[in-house]
Amino acid sequence: MEKILVIGCSGQIGSELTLELRKIYGNNNVIATDIRPAPVDIIGSGPFEILDVLDASKLQLILEHEKITQIYHLAAILSGNAEKRPLASWDINMRSLMNVLELARELKLKKIFWPSSIAVFGPSTPRMNTPQYTIMEPNTVYGISKLAGERWIEYYFNKYGVDTRSLRYPGLISYKTEAGGGTTDYAVEIFYEAIKYKKYQCFLGPDSALPMMFMPDAIKATIDVMESDASKLSLHSSYNVAGICFTPGILAGEIKKHIPEFEITYKPDFRQAIADSWPACIDDSVARKDWGLNYVYDLAGMTKEMLNEIGKKLAQ
Repeated sequence: MEKILVIGCSGQIGSELTLELRKIYGNNNVIATDIRPAPVDIIGSGPFEILDVLDASKLQLILEHEKITQIYHLAAILSGNAEKRPLASWDINMRSLMNVLELARELKLKKIFWPSSIAVFGPSTPRMNTPQYTIMEPNTVYGISKLAGERWIEYYFNKYGVDTRSLRYPGLISYKTEAGGGTTDYAVEIFYEAIKYKKYQCFLGPDSALPMMFMPDAIKATIDVMESDASKLSLHSSYNVAGICFTPGILAGEIKKHIPEFEITYKPDFRQAIADSWPACIDDSVARKDWGLNYVYDLAGMTKEMLNEIGKKLAQ
């Protein structure tokens, strides 16, 4: 029987991944934790504990008491917020990962999932069809921590046999949780503002192409890579995943098909430089070959569902 620990269950990924894992493995076999109270549907559907992942002693107690076999470690300070608090963000992002890896080694856990990001790339990386293996010179605290994390999880796999798995997420788009301090947050904020005010001021320029994923596809990819046979995986650092590539201008045009009066204006801030250093689109062929990565949603399907679901949410 698998017993799964989700660290960071209240975040954008964790709030949806936890519920999906409970459908697969059973409510009581997925222990949700976060440094702050979790959403009602998580607390109401299974075990939840407050956990500061920097507290290695408490983390160890939970792992041993619950007989955990797998960890999904999702807690992190995201790109935009990390630039405001660089040293604290580095400490949180890296020390939390090292706590998880060391305990996974000591307790011989089966699998660890840790999310990387397109932030590992930098201005010198090819922006179009960014390959799995390429120049990686990130120039943000978040990107530096993610690149270091990729090297550490691969090290623990090679040195100690810890089965580490990871995805380089692009921007993630969800109607269930609102933006949380990332450079791609405009692609969530824009839907709320379009419905409420019929206008939106974007913090990136109109032609800032970035790869994005609708959350249902991101959750599916996460579970798929974790459930894949280890013999099929050619790497234990982090897999490129691409999703959908678009610009703020293209997304605004898609929204206008549903809300004709919607208007977008642009006032780029410090996040523009971050976006300019990231890929415009990603080559995810290694993930497709190794474990069958695929997507359900395109831009039109995602936009329609986001507007429908956020409309219902705001009406309540």
